[in-house]
Amino acid sequence: MKLKLAMALAATTLATGAFAEGGDAAAGEKAFKKCKSCHMIQDADGNNIVKGGKTGPNLFGIVGQQAGAVEGFKYGKDMVAAGEAGLVWTEETFAAYVKDPKKFLQEFLDSKKAKSKMSFRLKKGGEDVYAYLASLSPAPEAEEPAAEEPAAEAVSE
Repeated sequence: MKLKLAMALAATTLATGAFAEGGDAAAGEKAFKKCKSCHMIQDADGNNIVKGGKTGPNLFGIVGQQAGAVEGFKYGKDMVAAGEAGLVWTEETFAAYVKDPKKFLQEFLDSKKAKSKMSFRLKKGGEDVYAYLASLSPAPEAEEPAAEEPAAEAVSE
């Protein structure tokens, strides 16, 4: 049931394009200082936005993305399984995860054995960090408009 709820929330968030609803990006920038011992924010061109550790994955562009899918990072099997099961980083899922990563994965995967490599807990401010990450995320790629079908010619009798 929780999996279905999380997937529905993710789909709704992606469909509306609403990435950061309730968080404060300025407060999130300050709170991210606790995160940068393990995480960096580096754009696709290799430019450091926030120089940080490499113990955790690069957090650039994770907003609205599938969990456990940053290219080149070796995730734990439970994070990969959660992503494959539909976990997408929304404000709600991100805030719940950083508050208690192990508990979040156990509930999401419905498995008391699920583990997270992230042992740090951000008791408050997850929404703010999400808003900060959203403020640094690349703009979503615009879909190309569908080709218009030629207008049907009027048939005269």
